[in-house]
Amino acid sequence: MFRFSSASLSPLFVIACVHAPPKIYGGEAAPSAPHTLWSPPARSVELLPTDTARVVVPTHALTLAEAVDIALRNSPATRLSWAQARTAAEAFGSARGQLYPSVGVDVGVSRTRSLAAPGRVAGERTQYGPSVSLNYLVLDFGGRSGAIDVARQTAVAADLSHNATIENTILQVESAAFGYLATRALRDAQKSAMSEATLALEAANERHRVGLATIADVLQARTARSQAELTLESLEGAVQVARGGFAVAMGLPANARVELPDALAPDSVHFVSASVDSLIEAAIRNRPELAAARAEAAGAASEVRVARSAGLPSLAFTSTGGSNSSNVSTFSGRTYALNFGVSIPLFTGFSREYDVRAANMQLQAAIARAGMTKQQIIQEVFTAYYALRTATDRVRTSADLLASATQSESVARGRYREGVGSIIDLLVAQSALANARAQGVDARWQWRAALAQLAHDVGVLGLRGEPLLPTTGDNR
Repeated sequence: MFRFSSASLSPLFVIACVHAPPKIYGGEAAPSAPHTLWSPPARSVELLPTDTARVVVPTHALTLAEAVDIALRNSPATRLSWAQARTAAEAFGSARGQLYPSVGVDVGVSRTRSLAAPGRVAGERTQYGPSVSLNYLVLDFGGRSGAIDVARQTAVAADLSHNATIENTILQVESAAFGYLATRALRDAQKSAMSEATLALEAANERHRVGLATIADVLQARTARSQAELTLESLEGAVQVARGGFAVAMGLPANARVELPDALAPDSVHFVSASVDSLIEAAIRNRPELAAARAEAAGAASEVRVARSAGLPSLAFTSTGGSNSSNVSTFSGRTYALNFGVSIPLFTGFSREYDVRAANMQLQAAIARAGMTKQQIIQEVFTAYYALRTATDRVRTSADLLASATQSESVARGRYREGVGSIIDLLVAQSALANARAQGVDARWQWRAALAQLAHDVGVLGLRGEPLLPTTGDNR
């Protein structure tokens, strides 16, 4: 006979109470303290899925269409939206399986032993054989068709969301390309300002050498040149940053060597010939975001049908047939069963009623989201339209400003060379010219960005990055 004392049981009790966190691939399952980092085991890192998509790295100066094409192929966002669209399409195909009967085949073997009873001796029996079963939902008052329509509308919404992702990717690439080119053009314009500041300094030194200017002229010219050099150095760094942003927008590493030609887009400037009201109407027709929101609302309406059908009767048909073999001949032969059944839900604790109400509220929410999306699209088109108009006016005004500033700098330089103008007049004129160049560059690239934004917001931004908008004549 075994006897257990409290002293012998206490170690077991202590061991049972000790909490030992589980291991993850042989490593700690959580950080040891709030202020420490968790070190993932090597195996857990090895098991992480890797990105197997082939990244296309260009080896030549790209056109805008080529940059857009590379971005659409490389972008993780487009691959994600495409996978989600394909998943929704497969789910729709799965939902359509409810329209067909389900058929199954079973093969079983059983061995039984019965006890003796009055008039029957004990015995053993072996049975085996296949059986086929068929189940079909004949009628459910809209539940099945509603579930299929939910899957259909979900697939439509996923497809439209993929279209929106593609358009957003195109706009992102164009914005990054225009930003890079604008920064590069500003850098080139600053190089001209740097050359002009150098010439002004040389002129001041020469006049000081022959006694026609004081050292103050030289110092002021030297300060202006240093400021121009500092601005140029800042723009050189900004060009590299903008180049990296353009590479990332294409789905490439930031350090990828990508380049764009100077003549990426025509130098002419146009304005759209369509009115803002017609553009808003086109956006309501074209924007995939609004169409996706409406598809989601249609799916929510089908969810209401599904919820209502759960409280209604359903008619189902089932049948089974089999061939049974046994070592007892009386248990051998073919069997079958047919059944038509009507299922009537009587009371489920009011859960059906609440489900219908919840589905109706989800429908109202989906309709409201579609309305919000429509209002947002209208605002985006309205804003982009007047942003483009402003950008168009800025291009014309900046061109006039550049012409005036160029002439003013030329006059000031000539006056200073002839000894009738001051160094202050020359430096002010050169500063105004540098600002005019910068504003001219910014205005033209801002105009291109505004045109691309309006085309995107209207939903007519082509797959090659071309804005498919009706435009007027040259407004330069």
